[in-house]
Amino acid sequence: MEELLHPIKQFLLCETPQTWIDVAVDPENLSIVLIDHLICELKAAQSAMFLIRKYAVDKDGADALLEWLKPFETLIYKREGDWRALPAKNKLTKSVIPKSNSPYGQDLIDKMVILIKEELHHFYQVLEIMDEYGVEYRSITPCRYAKGMLRHVKTYEPDAMIDKLICGAYIEARSCERFAKLAPHVDKRLGDFYTSLLRSEARHYQDYLTLAEEIAGCDISERIKFFGEVEAELILSDDSDFKFHSGKPA
Repeated sequence: MEELLHPIKQFLLCETPQTWIDVAVDPENLSIVLIDHLICELKAAQSAMFLIRKYAVDKDGADALLEWLKPFETLIYKREGDWRALPAKNKLTKSVIPKSNSPYGQDLIDKMVILIKEELHHFYQVLEIMDEYGVEYRSITPCRYAKGMLRHVKTYEPDAMIDKLICGAYIEARSCERFAKLAPHVDKRLGDFYTSLLRSEARHYQDYLTLAEEIAGCDISERIKFFGEVEAELILSDDSDFKFHSGKPA
């Protein structure tokens, strides 16, 4: 675990405050942690899917990808479908064809397809755990975290894409750090699950960062530092809305 976490600790500019951990491990908050984790997994898949659709495929490919994701979205947004049937629908492959004028299309597709498949597998695993713990899904308000970073994304390309990839790297890195923080303080079933997520989450942050650096073709360390400071402020500042990526409980 320490070997996996070392580069993440180097990347993030702050650790999760102990006050957040104390609230997160309170049994009364189990349902909000699980429900928000579930939504985060879907949003992570949607964000990666957006990058493929916007930057790597033509309209027909983009429409096909939307259709493929629909059963997962329908379960959450319309409360329709059987969650137990979802594994059979997680069949996306790297055979998605990039559009001819996308210079980085195939690399983006290769990395994001793996990420999407893993996030949706985690989505299903959280549903399994919610079922075991008797936690029913309910609608909750969105956390300020991702929006707080994305509001700083530039509006012109390719800088906008690079900024989104950097934000993706921070979101994945923070998720990994928080799973590691929670694992020792919850029961074995949940702790083992959180620990099992660390390897994929660590790789996801590296994939986002690698893509950002490759597409930029120049030194983006200052931009990475900028978003690191934004991310740290969101984590360390008071936040009255407790969620998986929320700040210091107010």
